[in-house]
Amino acid sequence: MIQSSVFEETYRHYLSLIGGVDPAQRAERLGGQADGDGVILPFLGRSYRISAGGIRDILGDRVSHAIKVLLSKYVLLCPVSPSGAKEWVSYRDFKDAAPFAAAFSTNAERSLAKHFSGRAAALKQACRDLNGRSPDIRLSYDVQSVFDVLPKVPVLLLFNDRDDEFSAQCSLLFERRAEDYLDMECLAIVGWTLSDALRQAAGWSGAALP
Repeated sequence: MIQSSVFEETYRHYLSLIGGVDPAQRAERLGGQADGDGVILPFLGRSYRISAGGIRDILGDRVSHAIKVLLSKYVLLCPVSPSGAKEWVSYRDFKDAAPFAAAFSTNAERSLAKHFSGRAAALKQACRDLNGRSPDIRLSYDVQSVFDVLPKVPVLLLFNDRDDEFSAQCSLLFERRAEDYLDMECLAIVGWTLSDALRQAAGWSGAALP
């Protein structure tokens, strides 16, 4: 109950801040669509409306607290002059990632490697189901896919299946400029949410983020 109360207080604080921004301006900078006093943004293939009145799934489905926080921060942090640096980097390469790096590795990358070990074909299909696309660079991995999780925050998945010498390995990479759009907690949520979505696309029925 206490945790739920803290979540709600945090959410209401973010909504009050969102009420003070220009939705049309934010939509243009963030790759979204202005909608009256709100902004419509795609996140992992679904559309959400963000306004001072609340954050809602366009289709009416429940929105988890984690996604509410992530979308709030995406709208509020909206950089005026992003760096434009698009080289791919690991999560731990971001300067403020240390507090979340171990959890990111365990809950996003290692969980994918474990779940799809010996099942590269299932991972390829899950990537297709989530509208993953081929990267613009030539790479040598069993599975490689880019997900436009948010308009300005793509994620590159690289996966090599197990063989006689090595266990399965998975990496989730971000463009360097991602840190201009989200803080480290929210970038971790991006990875965890993508990991859950891929496993669910392949038939996993585990609990999603709260």
